[in-house]
Amino acid sequence: MRLSRRMAVAAVAFGTLMATVACTSTDEPGTGTGAKDVEVFTWWADGGEKAGLDGLVAVFGTDCKDFKFVNGAVAGGAGSNAKQVLASRLQQGTPPDTFQAHAGAELSDYINDDQVEDLSAQYGEWGLTNAFPKGLIDNLTVAGKIYSVPANIHRANVLWGNKTVLAKAGITKDATTLDGFFADLDKLKAAGVATPLALGKDWTQQMLFEALLISKLGPEKFNALWNGTGDWTGTDLTAAINDYKKLLTYTNKDRDTFDWTDAEKMLMDGKAAYQLMGDWEAADLDAKGFKDYSYSVFPGNGNVFQWLADSFVLPKGAKNPDGTKCWLKTVGSAAGQAEFNKKKGSIPARTDVPADGFPAYQQAAMNDWKTATQVPSCPHGSACAQTWQGAVGSAQGKFSTDGDVAALQAALASAAAEFGPKAK
Repeated sequence: MRLSRRMAVAAVAFGTLMATVACTSTDEPGTGTGAKDVEVFTWWADGGEKAGLDGLVAVFGTDCKDFKFVNGAVAGGAGSNAKQVLASRLQQGTPPDTFQAHAGAELSDYINDDQVEDLSAQYGEWGLTNAFPKGLIDNLTVAGKIYSVPANIHRANVLWGNKTVLAKAGITKDATTLDGFFADLDKLKAAGVATPLALGKDWTQQMLFEALLISKLGPEKFNALWNGTGDWTGTDLTAAINDYKKLLTYTNKDRDTFDWTDAEKMLMDGKAAYQLMGDWEAADLDAKGFKDYSYSVFPGNGNVFQWLADSFVLPKGAKNPDGTKCWLKTVGSAAGQAEFNKKKGSIPARTDVPADGFPAYQQAAMNDWKTATQVPSCPHGSACAQTWQGAVGSAQGKFSTDGDVAALQAALASAAAEFGPKAK
């Protein structure tokens, strides 16, 4: 799903992808190279993401009349194509005026390479320090500075259920503990459900593992794993990995060949009872006309909101920094966040946006965002850099095949030592 930025620089497909950028039409006037153009570089080219971008552009057009939006979207590869083009442009010193990136630790490479500007002053000027919850501000802050403005918040630790399948197995309440969840999975197996828990490959497995880690360790110890103060070699991690190994026995054996939408289809078709997936699933299920679903926080996570966010930055060397700042101000505004998130299926990062007009799931998530304990996500970039993501993904992919608990724990500890905060 994701591509190491440094590896991407050497991508042989750069010429083809640059041709794609050159041919990308904008949906707004002002596609030339005038000083007032603001090139906004994303991978939002289709579906709800494109609809959300269009909503944000409409607010930008009202709030920033002196500037013109230029659509620099690069489609395909779940963002990997865009990242290849972006890496090459940054290396060559020809950055777009702003670009999309996952908020949090995934920005660390750009920060370390001195490719993005500090936006701390703008946070104070635009009132974002008070509009965003403290937990988010803490996660966005690097050495006392903030480098991006999040457009939205997604929740990663959501368990989706097929109501009919669950009811047939006699499950009428959501489990609130990991032991209770295992008991429900056993009920489903006894009722003849071959795959109680649908699962995909790569980052989807990392998401499931992290949700289980939150249940086993609690939010403080979970955060410690990513900020350099935790212990990846401890017995509590060993116990968690053993529980994760047990959890995999309830999943489909072909999980390593499945995308998250394939696992979702098992849920929709009644071939699975549960799926752990980010809350973009709500918008996807609704768009596909499937209404027979339930949702709850992953059992044992309690009042924990595992977040990820799409954000925008001000690159060093941007041709139109004033226009970029106006775009970033729009991204962080209450009006911009409302228009973007209603269409994309995520929720505002701001806590002062009225919930009116949002679908039921998003309203519930907005309430939780105001009160829950916030923790980041490694596979979605808020907890770890891209190099660390890749190492964790490789380790978990191997574990999906061999189930070697000691080897997985050793690999996770090695990845933290090589790519975590203490390695810098």
